[in-house]
Amino acid sequence: MKRLCLLLLFPLLLTGPVWANETRIGFVNTDRIFRESQLAIRAQKKLEREFSNREQEIQKQIKQARDLQAFLEKEGLTLAEAERTRRERELANLNRDIQRAQREFREDLNQRKNEEFAAVHERARKAIIELAEREKFDLILENVVYASPRVDITDRVIRLLDR
Repeated sequence: MKRLCLLLLFPLLLTGPVWANETRIGFVNTDRIFRESQLAIRAQKKLEREFSNREQEIQKQIKQARDLQAFLEKEGLTLAEAERTRRERELANLNRDIQRAQREFREDLNQRKNEEFAAVHERARKAIIELAEREKFDLILENVVYASPRVDITDRVIRLLDR
């Protein structure tokens, strides 16, 4: 009987030290890092500066198309047939150019945004690893359904990134 009890309790004695060490788990909200860190804010401002001229050009074209559309609606019946047809063709070409410019703008902006935020993500990952090693975390998770504020280390990662 004693041998049986000892045999059953032996595995529990071996796992005791594992229970004594508390597992440290952290959570990082990368969306907050992309919104709130100075690194991400600088990347966003850089993109805005880089693409502002193109956006203004597109807005000028849109205004020009609206003005031409308004002119055709107002004066279209009084214009000569050839002139009205020329203006309608001009409006169609302008609308096509606007659509092409907007599509190219979105594609270029998305590509640059992916590049800039990939760099932010890489720096954030390095900061997370540095924090994990320094503070002896066993596991750090990103973007989960729910995490207690007790394990949320996002603020610490943002502070580390911002210095």
